[in-house]
Amino acid sequence: MPATKDRTSRNRAASRPFTLWREVLTAYAAPGLMAGTAGVVTGQQDLAVAACTSIAGTSAVVAFLVGTWLRHGGQPRRWTTTTPRVALTAALVITAVGAAALLGWFTAQWLPAHTRIPATPWLERLRIDLPVSAALATTIITLRWRSTTTASPI
Repeated sequence: MPATKDRTSRNRAASRPFTLWREVLTAYAAPGLMAGTAGVVTGQQDLAVAACTSIAGTSAVVAFLVGTWLRHGGQPRRWTTTTPRVALTAALVITAVGAAALLGWFTAQWLPAHTRIPATPWLERLRIDLPVSAALATTIITLRWRSTTTASPI
């Protein structure tokens, strides 16, 4: 007898628990594979290298930091579960992108000007790679986390 699908159950993404290590691994692998494939297909060697370093690495670090902050030791902050999903996501994305943009600027502009590190095209890539990766990772982690939590009554 074939198994029947229970149409009353929640969707698969919502039923799978939020496991930080799995989310961080996905945050590293997904952009790394996509950007790496794009770099190989278009013949952009710098994109293929950045895919596994600055793009995927930034995504994994941001996913870990945001996921850890959202989980808050297993007891989420009340306002993160009651704030509308779009507003929470927007606030966290703006914060993460701002921090990543500052880090990208610092690395690409300030370090070569004040240290012996030479200005290279790879450092210039960080001005774009870091904020874009931070925005995508923060959005996905926040939405994924919210899909696994229930809003507590006020």
